[in-house]
Formats: sequence, structure tokens, C-alpha cells
Amino acid sequence: MKKKISLMLALSLLLFALGANPASAQVLLYTPYTGLAVTPGETIDYSVDVINDGDDIQHLTFDMQGLPEGWEYQITSGGKAVQQLSVRGNEEESLSVEVNVPFDVEQEDYEFTLVATDQNGNRSTLPFIVTLTEEGTDATELNVDQPNLQGQTDSSFSYSATIRNRTANEQNYALTANAPEGWAVVFKSGGDNITSITVEPNSEKDLTIDVIPPENASADTYEIEVSAAGSGTQAETTLETVITGSYDLVLTTQNETLSTDIQAGGDRVIDLVIQNNGTAPVTNVELSASTPTDWETEFDNSTIPEIGPGESATVKATLTASNEAIAGDYVTTFTASAQETSAEADIRVSVKTSTAWGIVSILIIGAIVVGIYYLMRKYGRR
Repeated sequence: MKKKISLMLALSLLLFALGANPASAQVLLYTPYTGLAVTPGETIDYSVDVINDGDDIQHLTFDMQGLPEGWEYQITSGGKAVQQLSVRGNEEESLSVEVNVPFDVEQEDYEFTLVATDQNGNRSTLPFIVTLTEEGTDATELNVDQPNLQGQTDSSFSYSATIRNRTANEQNYALTANAPEGWAVVFKSGGDNITSITVEPNSEKDLTIDVIPPENASADTYEIEVSAAGSGTQAETTLETVITGSYDLVLTTQNETLSTDIQAGGDRVIDLVIQNNGTAPVTNVELSASTPTDWETEFDNSTIPEIGPGESATVKATLTASNEAIAGDYVTTFTASAQETSAEADIRVSVKTSTAWGIVSILIIGAIVVGIYYLMRKYGRR
């Protein structure tokens, strides 16, 4: 008899144990995207279905277990934070689970679990895996697409930059530049000149940095420090500007007089001066001339290998007028052409007829006058 009572008692306890956890099989948590790849500072929004497969109403509370330190979450339904959710038998409700990934986080996989507990202490779980695609940092980044540019002194150097706010707060960044004396640095956004820029949390904005060197900047490499300073955070970068120099060639005469005279059929030596007023050397300077028809020009040195900044070279040009040239003004254009630049000078040339021809003309006129006088004396008036 005692054995039968013990057996019945054990069987009752077993049935009670089996029936004490019906909700563990009745409540299910479901979302299709349990494994996501995200970036630091991103907010993950999971839409979770709470399914009650049983006949009885289930009163559920929720918790997130295994969430890494510094990560935050919020559970809402219908736009309100949920303390407890009741689900009718054979029905389901929806939850929104937001998980905030911090900025300062290592690049690896993170696992945590959403736990639903009913009024009887039974639990249902939904595991999540989050993969960080990059290393996080609670800081500001200032990146330039091409930090090294090259050009002449009269060039304008334009750099494309991006400010990324990787903090949890909106930042108003003050923009400053440390440039050499005489240089100008202008920040632009959307075509407007700016001195500061506002960037939302975990966002970025593009800007343009225009660098303008002074006219007398010599050929060299210059570094310009640029900074974006916010509230408790800042970023710096270095721009490199390579000046190849300016090219300014001037062609004139030794006495800076751009006129002369010449006899028809004669020649005139003109001292041409090629002056380099730029900040970089000019190379392979070649001399040429455009003259009137049948005129000729000859240079004692038609090619100059190099003229340094602030230096000059003198070339003798022999200009020969045509024998058929009549009295008047003519223009000869001299050109100095280098690989980098060129210069021209127009020389006005006055042609004078030969003195011998003048004497001959006077003698002819005199002979005509004497002939007329003789005829008048001999024949007179009849």
C-alpha cells in the first residue's frame, strides 16, 4: 500500500513538473534579421514579433542579457516604452527593440539575447549577433582627398575635405588655418565662405579649402596646418602646396627705346634685352623676328639655354632693310619664346632714302631749270 501511495505521489510530482512550464513552449520571439553588420555609433532597430501559441493570456516582461558595456537599449510598442506586455492566446504583438552602438568600440562580433519572462517565470529567448565593420572612436576626423597640390605662384589651390563627427553630440566646429605670412586660406561650404560648420552626431559634411599664395611666393614646398575644433574634440590635418614659380618674360631694348631709323638697303644693330621677372627660371629661350617684306634679321645668339629669376640676357639683332624700301615707318616684331612663356616687342623703324639719291635729284631739278632758262633766252617770245 505504501509503495502504491509513493508511486502515485511521484507520478503527481512529475505531472506537476511537466505542467509547470507550459509557456516555455507557448511564447516565441521572432525577427528575421538577428545578425547585422553596423558601424560605430549606429542605432539598430529590431522589429520583434511576440507570438503566443497557447490558449491562455501571457503577461510578459523583457530584458536584454549579455549586452556589452556601454551599449544601450530601449523596448517600445506603439511608440511607448514597454514595462510589461500582455498577449492573448493564439495571437501576437510587435515590439521595437533599439540598440545603440557606442562610438568607442572595437571591431569584432558581439552577441546578446532578448529575454521574455512570463508570469510563471518561464522564459523565451531571441539571440542577436552584431558585427562591427570598422574600429570605432569617440572623436572627430578631418580628411582631405588630395592633400598635396602643385602649381605656379598665380594659381589658386583648392582642396576637397570632409569633417566627420564621430561623437554622440552635435558639434559646431571652428575652422582655422596656420599659413605662411601673406598667404590666404578660405573655407567654403555650398559655395559660401565660412569660418565654422555644424555637423550632426555620427555624420559628416564636405567643405572646400582654397589656398591663395602671395604674388612674390618663391618656388618651394609649403605646409599649411588646418584645424576643426568642436566642444571637447578637434581634428587637424596638413595641406602641402608646391609652388613651381611664376613665369614673367619681358623683351625690350638696352635703352628701352622701341624705335630706330635705317637707310633703305642699309642695316641697323639693335641690342635686345630679355628680362626674367618671374620667380622660376625659363629655359631654351629662342629669338625670332617678323619683318617687312624683303627685310632680313640676324641674331648673334638666337638661343639662350636658361635665364634665372631676376636675371637678363642681351642679344644683338642686325636688321637689314630692303633696297626697294621707300621712305616711311615700318614695324618689326621681335619674339622671345621659352618652354614656359614668351614675350614680344614691336620696334618702329623709320626708313630714310640714301643721300646720294637726294643729290642726284637736286642735280636733275637744277638741270631742268637751266634748260628751261636757256630755251627762253634763245627763242624768247615771238
